[in-house]
Amino acid sequence: MADAGVARMTQSEGDDAGTMTRADLADVVHRKLGLSRAESASLVERVLFHMCHSLSDGDNVKLSGFGSFILRDKGERIGRNPKTGVEVPIAPRRVMTFRASQIMRDKISG
Repeated sequence: MADAGVARMTQSEGDDAGTMTRADLADVVHRKLGLSRAESASLVERVLFHMCHSLSDGDNVKLSGFGSFILRDKGERIGRNPKTGVEVPIAPRRVMTFRASQIMRDKISG
């Protein structure tokens, strides 16, 4: 889990919007664990790869103290074009949602 120093670093030194990137994560791993920059980047990529692979296999991903990435299948339904009012079928699909843990919600809200 990212600490407050990481959030401050990315907001002041990162993109204009304060977005944390893969490179930022790799840099934190490099500084905190002492791995080389290449090893740190590889570690971040492997973690993200395994998360994506699990999700693509239909498994939810839960990171204790952070949150859960939850897959949900939505059935076919009828939608309406707001401009014309014409009804159109919306195909069934799988969507992913993120639900922050209570610990994360408490940290974000103050």
